[in-house]
Amino acid sequence: MVKNKMESFCSWFLSKPFYLLLFFFSIPCMTSNAAFNLSTISFDEGYSPLFGDGNLVRSPNGRTARLLLDRFTGAGFISSKMYKYGFFSANIKLPGDYTAGLCVAFYTSNGDVFEKTHDELDFEFLGDTEGKPWRFQTNLYGNGSTSRGREERYRLWFDPSKQFHRFYIDDVPIREVIRNEEMGSEYPSKPMSLYATIWDASSWATSGGKYKVNYKYAPFVSEFKDFALEGCPSDPIEEFPSVDCYESYSRLESADYGTITRRQRSAMHQFRQRYMYYSYCYDSLRYPVPPPECVVIPSERDRFRNTGRLKFGGSHQGRKRRSRRRGRVQVSSVEYDPDV
Repeated sequence: MVKNKMESFCSWFLSKPFYLLLFFFSIPCMTSNAAFNLSTISFDEGYSPLFGDGNLVRSPNGRTARLLLDRFTGAGFISSKMYKYGFFSANIKLPGDYTAGLCVAFYTSNGDVFEKTHDELDFEFLGDTEGKPWRFQTNLYGNGSTSRGREERYRLWFDPSKQFHRFYIDDVPIREVIRNEEMGSEYPSKPMSLYATIWDASSWATSGGKYKVNYKYAPFVSEFKDFALEGCPSDPIEEFPSVDCYESYSRLESADYGTITRRQRSAMHQFRQRYMYYSYCYDSLRYPVPPPECVVIPSERDRFRNTGRLKFGGSHQGRKRRSRRRGRVQVSSVEYDPDV
């Protein structure tokens, strides 16, 4: 059966050789998990509710979960186990119409276990005013390095809330971060849980907080399905991985998504040329000396100039970051917004 719905497919791959890949897919005619020979699981096989009570709605067969945001609360879920290495994915459909101020996040973190030295890898979809496209950003923190965000932002080239057809799977990695000695402990290294949340990020998500969530359009609904968790569960306090994990690690490293082919690397470069509009590596106002993991490409540096942002500069002020859990604020964290 051919599906004529185009959805967002997000995945994280954390590998043993100390690099991480971010994938983003446009899916219309077949499931992306089939392309990687991954089996999907039901919600209850891998996840548990995080917050939001009735705003987390599961389908009768447990294969789909909807997260709702209304004027009272958002919603979220968390993986039942923590992972040090793995491939994690889901098909996601985002809210439509007026979505300013919204943040739909699909991310890994261990902040609930290591509050002051947490690691985090983010996919954050940022809403916009009606008629304007969703954007998304990727970011990472290692060992509590929240004062040094490593944001990149990209334009979405389709409307993730509408139906499309005649598109094909595009197995293109969009970002690669390779660990090096100078990066020190700021590279994510501890087991993390996988999270999905929808929340009110009015203070920063759209034009630096200029446009807020408008609850006359509520409830805002994001839909998740085709869950895949490929990895070996890890105890966050174990110094060495379990012997049982070695087989899983070997399988991950030999999988198609475990390395970047020459064709994928070329496609990744083209993607970044076309859709990336902010990179912290080229923001010399924020970082006069590029962080050690940055690979500065002269042609890209000329395009981004000294603000890290295409075409327009911006304010370089940090903002307090509100946790995805309602009511909890991480004062030490900084949410940097290049769209201000």
